[in-house]
Amino acid sequence: MTTVSASHALRELERIARNFGPGLATQKRELVATLGQSSLRQATELLRLHEVLCFARAYPDDAELRASVVRALEDFAARKDTTKHRRALTDTGVVGTSLSFPFHWITACWLVEHWPAELHVDWPEVGTRERERLEALLPLLVPEAEALDPELGLSLTQWLAALPGEGETDATFLVRRFARLSMSARARESLYNELALPLRLELVRGAPTRTLAVLSDAPVTFQTQPLAQKRPALSTGLRRRLRSVRRLEPRDGRRAIELARTSLITRGRDLDGIMYASPDDVRLIDTGDGFVMTCMGLLPRHRALVETLYVFLLIKNGVPVGYFQAALLFGSAEVNYHVFPTFRGAETAEHYVRALGVVGRLFGAQSFSIHPYQLGHENPDALAAGAFWFYQKLGFQPDDAGASKLLRSELRKIAKNPKHRSSRSVLRRLASGYLFHHLAEPRNDVAGKLPLARFSLVVSRHLGQRFGSDRERGLRVCAEEFGELTGVVLGQLTPDERVAWERWAPLALALPGVTSWSKAELRALGAVVRAKGATNEQDFARRLDRHRRLRAALVAVAGRAPEV
Repeated sequence: MTTVSASHALRELERIARNFGPGLATQKRELVATLGQSSLRQATELLRLHEVLCFARAYPDDAELRASVVRALEDFAARKDTTKHRRALTDTGVVGTSLSFPFHWITACWLVEHWPAELHVDWPEVGTRERERLEALLPLLVPEAEALDPELGLSLTQWLAALPGEGETDATFLVRRFARLSMSARARESLYNELALPLRLELVRGAPTRTLAVLSDAPVTFQTQPLAQKRPALSTGLRRRLRSVRRLEPRDGRRAIELARTSLITRGRDLDGIMYASPDDVRLIDTGDGFVMTCMGLLPRHRALVETLYVFLLIKNGVPVGYFQAALLFGSAEVNYHVFPTFRGAETAEHYVRALGVVGRLFGAQSFSIHPYQLGHENPDALAAGAFWFYQKLGFQPDDAGASKLLRSELRKIAKNPKHRSSRSVLRRLASGYLFHHLAEPRNDVAGKLPLARFSLVVSRHLGQRFGSDRERGLRVCAEEFGELTGVVLGQLTPDERVAWERWAPLALALPGVTSWSKAELRALGAVVRAKGATNEQDFARRLDRHRRLRAALVAVAGRAPEV
């Protein structure tokens, strides 16, 4: 087959990829077969083929087409043009290429554990600052007997070629030596992340790739009708019943987390809610039509002080198509939605509404908020896409009086001229504040309105005024005092409960009038804090919501002007 005909076949497959109906499955299958036997001249064409295959796997017309697409993706690394364009496809996440990224500590450890031979320092991408810091740190990573004397005249790269053992790469050696440093886990992670060292991962078969990332045994529904273009009603979506919610065993939970990690790092992203997800707190949620979500909670030691965070990997017919994050507080949720570029425009609003419905059903959220960044504030991509209007048309509204007035003005212009488009400056002003959607009466004690950072400031003020620089003693004393106040025996706490207890104790003791609460209220307060260290953080969120006096006290603390 000639290159020209291969290019034509690719354009034809792209043209009909998002169309569904009689005869189209056969056409798609024939085009996939043709392209599987051909070679594409340009790297951009090969990447386009990869994306249309990934889309077809997420939205297959029938079983035959799905099988042919799966084979094409599984054979992608063996294509001659993949080898030819390997360098040009760096950082695309395509199997058979490579990925360079300054992976965070937890991700670097995961990669070293599973793919030690495929991870290398990406020296061409290491800047002067990173080299200088690594040169300063290197002597601390080896025993004192290894002086690494500069008089030998060896460069940094030469040292890191000589130090690793047999079968170790320079990156594997560095990560393993960082893991052996005599310091706290928190300090080690901070030190490594500050280095921001770019590592290169070879995306061999079995390594994390977008090409082969799939949830095995996921339900599959074939797309026989055109994709729905109508925007779903938010109220209807929030009432939608779920087909099933199943808690995963830790082994399966770990696999779900690894799929989420793969889905993000192969797109140049690292997300705390996925890096620190707990295998013991993962659920698989089936919403129907082949659309499922893995709901992941955080490891107890990485949870926020007051809010509760859950991350959802969004999966269509086994293929990750995006993610959704919900920060829960007092029956509300600040939500963060991201659709991977390959799948944008296909059921984007439908999936968003379903995700909101899951948050409402699982966690009882009645109010939802959207951070300005999602709308375009300091986010050029969202601003250019007009993200504000996506959410506004679903029912989200600004709370700020100025933004509300500007929105009404724009809506009047659109009513007079449906072709009217908001200017970039108008969009920037509309995106400068939060958007909200309330199922019940609007209220102020919701995520997006309460300044959560003030809780940490309260902790700092309490410890500083009572204990100065001896924070360790302060945490111990506060934990004991809080235990006496609530009737909780500290020796009966699990290690994770003890961590949560020490973090919460200074905040709890600083709450206005807490020593005058009833015994029942104090017992319930103790149960709230213990739940922060439980396996499933959802119980904490629900207990916090039900404790009216605690909620009122926290709202009062958050509403105070910070003391300086």
